Amino acid sequence: MMSINKPIFSLIILFATIIINSKHAYSQQFQTLEINKPEIINPKLTNPPSIRSSKKFEGSSNLINLKYHMGPVLSSSPINVYIIWYGRWAPKQQGIIKDFIHSISPESAHVGENNTVSEWWKTVSLYTDQTGASVSRNFIVAGEYSDHRYSHGMHLTRLSVQQVIANAVKTAPFPVDHKHGIYLILTSVDVSMQDYCRAVCGFHYFTFPSLVGYTLPYAWIGNSGKQCPEVCAYPFAIPAYMTGGGLTALKPPNNDVGVDGMISVIGHELAELSSNPLINAWYAGEDPTAPTEIGDLCEGLYGTGGGGGYTGQVMRDREGKTFNLLGKNGRKFLVQWLWNPVLKACVGPNAID
Repeated sequence: MMSINKPIFSLIILFATIIINSKHAYSQQFQTLEINKPEIINPKLTNPPSIRSSKKFEGSSNLINLKYHMGPVLSSSPINVYIIWYGRWAPKQQGIIKDFIHSISPESAHVGENNTVSEWWKTVSLYTDQTGASVSRNFIVAGEYSDHRYSHGMHLTRLSVQQVIANAVKTAPFPVDHKHGIYLILTSVDVSMQDYCRAVCGFHYFTFPSLVGYTLPYAWIGNSGKQCPEVCAYPFAIPAYMTGGGLTALKPPNNDVGVDGMISVIGHELAELSSNPLINAWYAGEDPTAPTEIGDLCEGLYGTGGGGGYTGQVMRDREGKTFNLLGKNGRKFLVQWLWNPVLKACVGPNAID
């Protein structure tokens, strides 16, 4: 089953009874990211119901039963990412996204450069297969293909997106890399998708041999900048019904609401694709057609004190841009936390006591 990235403001309710006291392993490093320390904020974006404290971590719960179902994880290193740029993309937008993907690998940090994106991915590397092999920590962009002619139109479905992959594999210099590869289909702001904005902001699955010729893990994420930023680029855009009390959207770290919103969805889907590539590895629930995966459990949480209408404590720089992670080339990103299978809670490297 595709990983459904539902509207963030609806999933915040899941954590409405949970807040504060996150453990921190990297707080001292994170608070000194700049010579002039960035401001720490925890914006309130809705009116929270009654709240009680959690035991240790954001979202910690004994009720969540995340299970391993004996399937593979993406343990082969490196993980080769093959990007299909569907539609029209500006080079600057592509650069932001590729910097995020490159930042996942520990080697992407230069001497003296902080890379908390790599620290964030450490949580995903805790997931193992039945042999004990962990999800790889190394990512490379192994290939890119521009489908700027909209080969399958400006409205895609869950089946036609697989045909986009088939076209790229057959016509582009993309290998059939079923051991090390994942295929990332990114659609531009003018492309719509089945169930987009209503039920999904991104999803992952695997290709059908009848359509593509091979079983290949893939993920789709769309640029919501013009279609539904208040749903899929939240909190850089917020729904109209939430603005009556003077609430304002947060300023995106790279000045692009659509692409900055995509980054967190890309992180969400890459984490789930890596830990559950064939929908038979790590997920909660009894129905594999509707799994709750490691990103779903923490959607809407970006820092300490998250839940109940709060993003959690994140950073705001001198230009007012909001972020919680640093990556390659000094990039700033705002990315949701992930479920830690050891701590049984949502965690991130920007945790602050």
